Amino acid sequence: MNYYLPSRSTADGPYDTVVTPESAGWGYSGLKVLALEPSGTATFATGDAEALVLPLSGSCTVTCDGQAFEIQGRRNVFSRVSDFAYVPRDATVTVTSASGGRFALPSAKCERRLPARYGPAEDVPVELRGSGQASRQVNNFCTPETFEADKLIACEVITPGGNWSSFPPHKHDEAQEGEAELEEIYYFEVSDPAGFAWQRVYGTPERPIEVSEEVRSGDVVVIPHGWHGPSAAAPGYDLYYLNVMAGPGEDRAWLISDDPAHGWVRSTWAPEDLDPRLPLSSTVEKEGTDAR
Repeated sequence: MNYYLPSRSTADGPYDTVVTPESAGWGYSGLKVLALEPSGTATFATGDAEALVLPLSGSCTVTCDGQAFEIQGRRNVFSRVSDFAYVPRDATVTVTSASGGRFALPSAKCERRLPARYGPAEDVPVELRGSGQASRQVNNFCTPETFEADKLIACEVITPGGNWSSFPPHKHDEAQEGEAELEEIYYFEVSDPAGFAWQRVYGTPERPIEVSEEVRSGDVVVIPHGWHGPSAAAPGYDLYYLNVMAGPGEDRAWLISDDPAHGWVRSTWAPEDLDPRLPLSSTVEKEGTDAR
């Protein structure tokens, strides 16, 4: 299994990235990145999966179940927390963009058909997590506590240059006390075309896995199991990643176990020690943000 997918290595038609449960060898989580030229449009069927339409850059209109949602979007993932649309399983969806853009479509196979609806940027909780050089920003736009879905869990993490996130390394691959079984996709963007970051995934003796990759904008890492972290941003280059998670549990919950070798680090964190650069973005579009 290839767990590291370089930018556009899975491209198909209008999609720069295509990860399906079948291609990942698991049961639930998926991600496509739709690229539209100005005045471009794309129509797709959701089938047995619920999905989101989340702008990475640009704005769009999302039409589903007789409703049209105007998505303001953003210039890029570092400039603003974006609004988005939720579309249910067994639906036909059309995405149209007057000015063009790139739109993430995180998805999860599910049973319930929930109503299509709009997710305002102003309702997205922005969490500042960690401490010191492990400080990062988490945009919890589709987590269990913030937005209703059947199986899908998704959030954005922005890590200032030189910092580590997804740390301490953690896993969520067993249904047990304090841990949920969740497949996960990491989709990366870096604040400069020359920028890069580093992603680590490693397993247990019973379930080995090994990923140690330099990642750049458009790259993907799929994580069926194992400890994952850190996601380390090179100094001078801010790191963004979109997390997509889903699994077989009846409860839609993000529950993790820290690697016992490193979990002690959490006890050293104090809220006043957050990186002063955070938050890097809010619901207000930043001026002069050229990152892409």
